[in-house]
Amino acid sequence: MFRKRSSLILCGTFLFVTWNAVLVLLLWGRAPSGQGGERRGDPVPMPTSDMVGDVIRIAESFESELEKQKAILSQILSHRSLWKPSDGKRSKVSAPAQPVIPILVMACNRITVRRCLDKLLQHRPSAELHPIIVSQDCGHADTAAVISSYGDKVAHLKQPDLSDIPVRPEHKKFQGYYKISRHYRWALNQVFRTMSHSSVVIVEDDLEVAPDFFEYFRALLPVLRSDPSLWCVSAWNDNGRDGYVDPGRADLLYRTDFFPGLGWMLLREAWEELEPKWPASFWDDWMRQPEQRRGRACVRPEISRTLTFGRQGVSLGQFYDKYLKYIKLNSEFVPFTKLDLTYLREEAYRRSFSQEVYSAPAVTYEDVKQGQLKGPGPFRLQFSTKDSFKVMAKNLGIMDDLKSGVPRTGYRGVVSFFYRGRRIHLAPPPGWSQYDPTWS
Repeated sequence: MFRKRSSLILCGTFLFVTWNAVLVLLLWGRAPSGQGGERRGDPVPMPTSDMVGDVIRIAESFESELEKQKAILSQILSHRSLWKPSDGKRSKVSAPAQPVIPILVMACNRITVRRCLDKLLQHRPSAELHPIIVSQDCGHADTAAVISSYGDKVAHLKQPDLSDIPVRPEHKKFQGYYKISRHYRWALNQVFRTMSHSSVVIVEDDLEVAPDFFEYFRALLPVLRSDPSLWCVSAWNDNGRDGYVDPGRADLLYRTDFFPGLGWMLLREAWEELEPKWPASFWDDWMRQPEQRRGRACVRPEISRTLTFGRQGVSLGQFYDKYLKYIKLNSEFVPFTKLDLTYLREEAYRRSFSQEVYSAPAVTYEDVKQGQLKGPGPFRLQFSTKDSFKVMAKNLGIMDDLKSGVPRTGYRGVVSFFYRGRRIHLAPPPGWSQYDPTWS
């Protein structure tokens, strides 16, 4: 409808200008001598030998035509509102507005935040669609100077409360975790409440991002919005070490019951649910509790879109030397926004995933460990107890810890990984129904 009305207005304007041009040409033109007087239907009187009379008649006719054209112009101008959006601002016929997804960088006292910011700026497709917001805790002057050096390329927020937090004597060594949790709450409130964004991707100052990091989150935002069984999207695979992922499937995505973090997207609706009960410390493990997860899953990739380079921190390098520094960062750009991601919908995904896992041939731990598998896979390696899971996971080189009973990358109890070039599903027996929170 808008295009039709716009075309009518353009046609009217064109006719108005054309008619006036023709009128001027008629006024300038003169008929051959001997063709005097007025003829029925002529827009202007034809010239005669009476020069003064001709001028008067032409002027009167011209005045009459101007009145007609003025009326036409008034009709055209009466449709000006069609060129304006409802808020009164000038509009252009263009594609629907794309969602803005800000990147929130959580910083403290690492001057190596420069590496994080440089990669974000290098791969960012649009400053308008992906504003970078750096929220700094700790008050570290050198880190603040690094962030400020980027000028208006990033927004630099400073956590105002740098005071120590009263804790129980046995938690004094965990003061850093309390401050991190306080910082997250303040920074997310700034993004969602002060700045009124509807979504955010959160990274920490020791993360490097892949070339398709932004493409990944842009494609998965509508998936997250439309599926209430999802509550986050993560760029991280906890078992994503080189050799444990399929190098030919950079496009492969999973649902997982484990909250991965390390580059993750959250919606404002989820924050409004979480913020009133936000914990004083250990916020990430708190997110993994069943009371917060409420049966919901996250999306994670086969190959990570983030890489951590921060060995030193409040966790004192826990897991870093053994696992995290070997995580494979994706280098192949995958056009996720052009792919069909409907396979991630809960019912379809659960059905196809369960079919793949439990129709796969069962194998023993010895067969897997000694490389005696026959065929391309996938294969199913079954565990039945917490201890059997931990022993096999540890000896096969994947992360063996559980949070509230959920293994890292697990979906319905199953941990999928690559081992010696074949897909392995470390899975509970058929008929799995729920996690046991005592497996922690």
